[in-house]
Amino acid sequence: MKFHRDTGLEGVVRVEPRVFRDSRGFFLETWHREKFRQGGIDVDFVQDNHSRSVGGTLRGLHAQLANPQGKLVRAVEGAIWDVAVDIRRGSPTFGRWYGAELSAGNFHQVYIPPGYAHGFCVLSDMAQVEYKCTAFYDPASEIAIRWDDPELAIHWPLREPLLSAKDGAAPGLAELMERLPVYGEGGA
Repeated sequence: MKFHRDTGLEGVVRVEPRVFRDSRGFFLETWHREKFRQGGIDVDFVQDNHSRSVGGTLRGLHAQLANPQGKLVRAVEGAIWDVAVDIRRGSPTFGRWYGAELSAGNFHQVYIPPGYAHGFCVLSDMAQVEYKCTAFYDPASEIAIRWDDPELAIHWPLREPLLSAKDGAAPGLAELMERLPVYGEGGA
C-alpha cells in the first residue's frame, strides 16, 4: 500500500492499495490495521456505512461536532469526487479543502480524520460508496455546511447537483463558526 500525504491537509491521506489481478479478476486489502498504522493512520473503526447514489448526487458537506468521526472512504462501484474540508478553528489550514477521484477502477481510498467535513458527488451514472468510521453516527451532533459556500470555493465537477433537503438548506461555514471544533481540542 502507498500512503500519499501530499493532500495539503494534516492527517488527510490518499491510500493506494496494491491490487492483484489475474484472469479471474482481482484481490486487494482495503483495511489492514498494521499496514495502516505503519502508514500513519492509527485508528479503530467502529462502524461501516454503505451508500448508493445516482449520477449528479452530492452528499455533504457533513461533520459531527460532539463525536467527530474519522472516515476511510472508497467507491466500490462507479466514480465519485470526494472532498475533505478542514473546519478546525485555529488550524493553519482552516477552510481549505482536498478533493480526489475515487472509483471502482482506481481502488483509491481517502482517510479523513476527525475535525474535517466530508462530502462527495457522483461522477458516474451511479455509485456505491463504503466508508469506515472511527465514531458512531450521532445525528444530534451532525452539521451540514453549504456545498457551494463561496468562502470554501470547492471545485466541484458539477453545477446543479441533486441534494437532500438538509444539504440544500445548509448554512455557510461562517454561520457555523461558533460551533466548530477548535484545533487541537476534543479529538480534532
